[in-house]
Amino acid sequence: MKFELQRDEALPLLTLVTSVVERRQTLPILSNVRLELNGGQLVMTGTDLEVEVEMGVAAKGDSSGATTVSARKFLDICRALPEGATLKIDQSEDRLKIRSGRSRFSLQTLPAEDFPRLDEGSHWEERIKISQGSLKALLEKTSFSMAQQDVRYFLNGVLLEIDQSTLVAVATDGHRLARSATNLTSGVEDTKQAIVPRKAVQELTRFLEDADTSVTMEMNPNQLRFNRPGATLITKVIDGKFPDYRTVMGQNLTQRLLANRTDLYEVLARTAVLTNEKYRGVRLELDKGSARVVAHNPDQEEASDEVAVDYDGDSVQIGFNVSYLMDALRALTEERVEVLLADGNSGCLLQTPEDESTQYLIMPMRL
Repeated sequence: MKFELQRDEALPLLTLVTSVVERRQTLPILSNVRLELNGGQLVMTGTDLEVEVEMGVAAKGDSSGATTVSARKFLDICRALPEGATLKIDQSEDRLKIRSGRSRFSLQTLPAEDFPRLDEGSHWEERIKISQGSLKALLEKTSFSMAQQDVRYFLNGVLLEIDQSTLVAVATDGHRLARSATNLTSGVEDTKQAIVPRKAVQELTRFLEDADTSVTMEMNPNQLRFNRPGATLITKVIDGKFPDYRTVMGQNLTQRLLANRTDLYEVLARTAVLTNEKYRGVRLELDKGSARVVAHNPDQEEASDEVAVDYDGDSVQIGFNVSYLMDALRALTEERVEVLLADGNSGCLLQTPEDESTQYLIMPMRL
């Protein structure tokens, strides 16, 4: 197998493929990237047996064939070569020889037929199309609320729910919940759910482009596959039942506050300087026309700040983790934010006024 590769074209794609490969592996071949030359295209594949990423790049070569080589070493060689470099690659027996200018490299290979694939024998039951930018935005608006290494394993990911006209993404760690939805031109007849694991969510945000070009999402009970031109990502899904987020978000929140999102965020950021580093708690004191934010720490230090708001409800004092509030405000994009709450013992819901497509529910904390 002989071919030529342009370093500048291959490097960004090889970086995406290699990001899936774990540094520590029980099987040596899982440290490798699979290279397959076919019809003027080199297809590069990396996997950790949970997530698989496949990228195609143009290559000049008359022959076809496949092999595997160390993903990290191949990537480091490409990075170390100068911009505009051409890689001349020759694979024979158990060696991959790389030439570029005066540089010479010889890497050990392992057989391509030993490389495990996630989609072998898979049957895909449902298929939808969505713009890459829309799907990426959904994940970015919700994924920060995922749990990290929670024993409730079904919380360590993002729920994707598809029906006839909508794709909804939901994430929660038990203390906060993020939900965002986008419309589909065509969905599925029966509502389908899949929990995408944390690593796959992170890889997807790198895999998807900020573009209107579409990505095809296919599902079966155990896997999801995302196809865009020249690239594929496959992930296993988490086997578990996600909490009923509709019931959680169906609280009767009767008090309504409107504020400038940037002003509210800056008040929270200033007050957060003197919060307890472990618990990050602040007290929100609401009165007609104003919101006061107060923080204490174990050294008996105190911070308070105030912001003008549109609020005509009852006086309320309620504690929150300030990081959760700031995360939600960062994720919202409009200048006005609407906060719905009931009393000092209920959660608060943040959203853009008159727009319920993206919502953040944050539970209170005792101070």
